[in-house]
Amino acid sequence: MSAQPQSQPNQADADALNQETREWLDALSAVIQAEGGERAHQLLEDLLEHARQNSIDMPFSANTGYVNTIEPNQEARCPGNIEIEERLRAYMRWNAMAMVVKANRHNPEDGGDLGGHIGSFASLAHMFGAGFNHFWHAESENHGGDCLYIQGHVSPGVYARAYLEGRLTEEQLLHFRQEVDGKGLSSYPHPKLMPEFWQFPTVSMGLGPLMAIYQARFLKYLHARGIANTENRKVWVFCGDGEMDEVESLGAIGLAARENLDNLIFVINCNLQRLDGPVRGNGKIIQELESEFRGAGWNVIKLLWGSNWDPLLARDKDGALRKLMMETLDGDYQAFKANDGAYVRKHFFGRDPRTLEMVAHMSDDDIWNLRRGGHDPQKVYAAYHQAVHTKGQPTVLLIKTVKGFGMGKVGEGKNTVHQTKKLTDEDIKIFRDRFNIPVPDSELAKIPFYKPADDTPEMQYLHERRKALGGYLPHRRTKADESFTVPALETFKAVLDPTAEGREISTTQAYVRFLTQLLRDQALGPRVVPILVDEARTFGMEGLFRQVGIYNPAGQQYTPVDKDQVMYYREDKAGQILQEGINEAGGMSSWIAAATSYSTSNRIMVPFYVYYSMFGFQRIGDLAWAAGDMQARGFLLGGTSGRTTLNGEGLQHEDGHSHILAGTIPNCISYDPTFAHEVAVIMQHGLKRMVEKQENVFYYLTLLNENYPMPGLKAGTEEQIIKGMYLLESGAAGSKLSVNLLGSGTILRESMAARTLLAADWGVSANVWSCPSFNELGRDGQAAERWNLLHPTEKARVPFVAEQLAPHDGPVIASTDYMKSYAEQIRAFVPKGRSYTVLGTDGFGRSDFRGKLREHFEINRHYIVVAALRALADEGKLPVAKVAEAIKKYGINVDKINPLYA
Repeated sequence: MSAQPQSQPNQADADALNQETREWLDALSAVIQAEGGERAHQLLEDLLEHARQNSIDMPFSANTGYVNTIEPNQEARCPGNIEIEERLRAYMRWNAMAMVVKANRHNPEDGGDLGGHIGSFASLAHMFGAGFNHFWHAESENHGGDCLYIQGHVSPGVYARAYLEGRLTEEQLLHFRQEVDGKGLSSYPHPKLMPEFWQFPTVSMGLGPLMAIYQARFLKYLHARGIANTENRKVWVFCGDGEMDEVESLGAIGLAARENLDNLIFVINCNLQRLDGPVRGNGKIIQELESEFRGAGWNVIKLLWGSNWDPLLARDKDGALRKLMMETLDGDYQAFKANDGAYVRKHFFGRDPRTLEMVAHMSDDDIWNLRRGGHDPQKVYAAYHQAVHTKGQPTVLLIKTVKGFGMGKVGEGKNTVHQTKKLTDEDIKIFRDRFNIPVPDSELAKIPFYKPADDTPEMQYLHERRKALGGYLPHRRTKADESFTVPALETFKAVLDPTAEGREISTTQAYVRFLTQLLRDQALGPRVVPILVDEARTFGMEGLFRQVGIYNPAGQQYTPVDKDQVMYYREDKAGQILQEGINEAGGMSSWIAAATSYSTSNRIMVPFYVYYSMFGFQRIGDLAWAAGDMQARGFLLGGTSGRTTLNGEGLQHEDGHSHILAGTIPNCISYDPTFAHEVAVIMQHGLKRMVEKQENVFYYLTLLNENYPMPGLKAGTEEQIIKGMYLLESGAAGSKLSVNLLGSGTILRESMAARTLLAADWGVSANVWSCPSFNELGRDGQAAERWNLLHPTEKARVPFVAEQLAPHDGPVIASTDYMKSYAEQIRAFVPKGRSYTVLGTDGFGRSDFRGKLREHFEINRHYIVVAALRALADEGKLPVAKVAEAIKKYGINVDKINPLYA
């Protein structure tokens, strides 16, 4: 049978369908005219929901047209003097350019170029102007101050404003990126380098957006718990569109929407360029970002076109211009701004005869002067105004700009603009003329900074606007006004005392007991911020769920499955625990927000973030470095630490290097304690430094899940514990054969066992030293070496390691659960003439029982004994045959593969 042709709708049917469509469109237009866009939007939403309920599949689109979100008649009008603001922006552009160019015109003998960036600030000067003049509050009596995460590459523009404000001197500007002598300005925002100026480090791109989301959430947390009034504060985050490709940039936008962070505003500078080329040459980054954020639940405001596009769009009755705007690729938009008006007429408007006709009355210069939205001060103000008045949602502003705006042929819209830091005299003249800078030709070669007299309208306006907003920004508080007294060490007696006979606990349990006791302190307890990443039960902390609750701004609207249990999962609007889920980067970002609260909110908070140690510095090392830059104060706890302690978990979980990574951060104080009393002494001392003295350090402690008896604190060893080394067990007095066994963490107990074997099997006496911190011992030794180098005529300082070991004869053997380089740090400080042997866990981790793992990595008691005997043999105190005898006695396989390569 032949196939029958399908029936086609006749012309009458088609006309009827078109007529029905026109009636629907006319009805919607009538609603828009009579009741406004919001009502029309609600009707469309209701229709779509009705369609879904009737099983009509409606594909979701999170995109709107490639036009401004805010219609011209909906714009809030800027109350400022736009003409004066434009002049001030011009002066800032000039000074920022001059600062960078001057820094790169030094004699080559100075060591080459210093770098710097002009194009980034040029693209968002209008956005900064609107913020500084009208929106960004400094800390004052009536306002806690806004948090500004400033796009790192625009620092010259911020310095240029601060220079006009009188906060920075010309000498400082002349020392841009020249910091060693103490006069200079840091290349990017660095609180460590400019502690009273920059609030947040942002140039490790992607971290700023991530940290800012948790900062906004932490402000809500402080308010919910009644610790600080933060309801009027905003967190403003400036990012580049290229920066949004960093996974961290978008990694937490769901949390921001889920927790209704309406105190959070992202401003994404969409100049369509990365550092070396277009962000999406074949696509549209603004549309892509809109769908990402709108789909996540954010309020999205697009600002693409300046005011002089409004008349063209008003005449676009058939949508030809809007269609052209949507279809044009970002790579082409970049090319338009790298050319001229004639090029734009031909290659943009000329794509459609209707749009070409729309600009027939305009000159090429008129077309060239059609601005993008980010360079229109009125449009920027309106976008900001709507953002700050949005309730119940975070807001993202997608603002289209031109990278290198105003730099002319040397850089505007060019792929090379990010690296442009040198300008010729002719380029500088063009720059001056474009922005009408009052610098005569005779002075141009000097590229002088320009600052109007104090009594000029511009300068008066500049200061008046900041006075109205509470003061100058950016500004950073270095110490909190409040103070606390840390509980005395005796308060933690339950952790300091020996365990009862037959009782065993882990150092993780010791930490939980310490934390529980601290939470009971009436003054400091409420300032403790326990932070978890979904491992509370692993670390034995589930008891805190009911005790202090888990913070959730919505409370607990469900009945927890374990409600009938004593330690049930309790969420609360005023909960104290921050439970981040399976999210180490989020946990670290929350920790940073709490650890810097003394600066951002004038409130001392004490965060304790506990996590699998392997997922600490290795996973969020860049955030830990940023924490150091921000002068964070708090505790990081690496649970189930060491390469051989977390038996059964294997390569991805077993940590043998976190202390090495921690040691790379100068203000991170790190310890690998073995016993409960060491945990208590270290943490109480840390509280003293960070809370009472407000020192800019933070602590990293590794904890164990291995249970064993705790010997308790020996009076008088507290200071030695802090310094990193104390004598735990003494060898037999007067022994002819003696050694010193050093250890930390769980492997210290292998050294203790080796002491017994050495005495029983070989007649060797051993001193056992607990070394909670080889990192601190290494730093102490280096400091002593430096002192001695620079003070040759003064009494030499003795490293603490040498001071401790000096009275105790014999070779030194160190064994830890970390790579050999951890204990190798002190080799130079062992007393001269002593041999020093290091055992460690170099190589990938693997699953097995602890005993097998310690045998595999050659750090157990048997290997410690063999190392001690070999050291004595090398000194001629034992026949080398004794070493071979020990190897045989303990069944050591000398032919197995080196664990580093196994």
